Amino acid sequence: MAERIPFDHVHVTRHGSVAVLALSQPEVMNAVSPAMIGGAMAALDFIEKDTQFRALVLTGEGKAFCAGANLAEVELGEGGASRLLERVYHPFQRRLRDLRMPLVMAVNGPAVGIGMSFALSGDLTIAARSAYFLQGFSRIGLVPDGGSSWLLPRLVGLARARELALLAENLPAQKALVWGLINYVAEDENLMAEALALAQRLAKGPASLRLTRKLLWDSPGNAYEDQLALEQAAQQKAAQSKDFQEGVAAFRNKRPPKFTGE
Repeated sequence: MAERIPFDHVHVTRHGSVAVLALSQPEVMNAVSPAMIGGAMAALDFIEKDTQFRALVLTGEGKAFCAGANLAEVELGEGGASRLLERVYHPFQRRLRDLRMPLVMAVNGPAVGIGMSFALSGDLTIAARSAYFLQGFSRIGLVPDGGSSWLLPRLVGLARARELALLAENLPAQKALVWGLINYVAEDENLMAEALALAQRLAKGPASLRLTRKLLWDSPGNAYEDQLALEQAAQQKAAQSKDFQEGVAAFRNKRPPKFTGE
């Protein structure tokens, strides 16, 4: 069994070159609080400093992925909601966006509110068949946050984004797959094995994957010519990597490449 490295309300386990970061407050369905985000940020520091890690899986412990904000532990009145986003949630989401490694989301159960935003922030998202997604903000008189008003229209189109945000109805994993919101659905008992397999495949990839991540994150806000320029600059960096040299050598010698992430 993999060793658990504890942080505040989260823990990390090592699976070779893959780190698994689990939100770990199952008694509240992993509802997120400033303390949990602090623990997650410390865990990411640990993961990114360890050069053996080349991919990350983010999941939840227990029956839920993340039930949204833990309203019992946050103060939302008198500008509290705005401060919480600015000081806690937004830095965490930017950290996920800017990771030096590919990120797989393993959605093991309900992903609600900002928990849904987290679930959609990965490079690949796989959900358990019993999982569901919920934009629950309007149920408590709030608006979508956590970047969901940016993510959803780009993933499923404006009409379906409106449906999710305005009606606040559960979206089952299988329907989320059909809509293009996520990449895969796994049987509940197979979720982590399949998520790890995806992450291990990514961990064997070249250093250029981190450049590809950034290109795709940046692309929605760029004009075509701007994106061409970004691609050119990224390709120049990729072509200077050891992995590019290995890829070319493997191609010429008709063998699988052995990338090192350098």
